[in-house]
Amino acid sequence: MLSDTSRNTNGNLRTRPAYLLVDCAARVVSRGIFAGYFPVARGTFSSLLVIIFYFLFSDYLDFNRIWIFLPFLYFLGVWSASRCEVFWGKDNGRIVIDEIVGMLVTIVFLPLNFKIACIGFFLFRAFDIFKPPPIRRLESLPRGWGVMTDDVVAGVYANLVLRVIIHIFPRVT
Repeated sequence: MLSDTSRNTNGNLRTRPAYLLVDCAARVVSRGIFAGYFPVARGTFSSLLVIIFYFLFSDYLDFNRIWIFLPFLYFLGVWSASRCEVFWGKDNGRIVIDEIVGMLVTIVFLPLNFKIACIGFFLFRAFDIFKPPPIRRLESLPRGWGVMTDDVVAGVYANLVLRVIIHIFPRVT
């Protein structure tokens, strides 16, 4: 039987068996299938993976329709992050589905090329790390809602700034 350990609010070590299939599924989703296993800078790595997957699979997939899946991915992330908080604690670094969805929000509805992808990546990471208002306050939402919503709003900020950059500097596209 698998188990995860974490510290409870008193600082004591607790163990919860992870034998339920639904718990295993939540861990796979919250880790972005495999991105959450990266040893350092998991959020940065998973955000970068979105861009890499875009360029690898853009000939085969219609990324202009990614907006159709964003609500589903958001709610899936809320569910998986909520379940995994029981194992790992609030907004643990192993949970990267929030960065994946936030990065997708950053690039949705934009003409993506290498320059825009790089600018979008750095903008999203900056908004996600520095958390300008109200992003920091959104982290305090309960369970997976706070985990997911702060990154989605960081993605919206990055998307809007990218739109301004594209408008001011049309040669970027």
